[in-house]
Parts: sequence; structure tokens; C-alpha cells
Amino acid sequence: MIVLLKVNHQNRNDMLVIGIGSDGQSPITLAELNKYNIPTPPNGFDSEENNDVIMKFDDEQQAVDYSYELDSYANTIDSKSGEYRIITAILKAIGDDEFVQSYIQD
Repeated sequence: MIVLLKVNHQNRNDMLVIGIGSDGQSPITLAELNKYNIPTPPNGFDSEENNDVIMKFDDEQQAVDYSYELDSYANTIDSKSGEYRIITAILKAIGDDEFVQSYIQD
């Protein structure tokens, strides 16, 4: 389950939040992320009450930049590892985000 949201952050700046549900095909938790050396988004990972992991970005460009960084990192690790599976799920969540898609198309 992938959850896509755009929320108003506490400092009143628009923030893009992309969530990855923990009950999806590739469940991801903060504990699992901590096992690996996966680069974090500029505004970090966080967890919701239901343990879904969310990624926070200032805007769509920052999400795109992070996905490029993460993709480059993925090319340096074993494609059969748990770390690679997580990175693939994160990249998919960013690529599937409706705001990111709209941004890329503009």
C-alpha cells in the first residue's frame, strides 16, 4: 500500500510527504531502514501512528533529486539484498507520486 499526500508542515511551508505503507507488498519500517546505510531524504524519514514510513521533501524537485541519488547508490549494492528491495520500493513510491509525476510532466 503506497500512500501519497501533500500536507502543510508546521513551519507553514508546503511540504511533499510520500508514504510507504508497512502492510504493502514490500513492508518497510523505520527499524528495517535503520539496519541499512540507505541515504535519507533531505528532510528525513518518519513514522506514522500505524508504523507507515513517510519521506519528507520541501518540494517535488527535492524528491526527484533524492531519487537520482538513491538510484546511483542502488547501483553499488547487491540487487538481491534486502537493502536493494527497500530502495526499489522507495524509488517506486517517489515515481508513483502524483505530484512528482505532474512536476516532471510540466
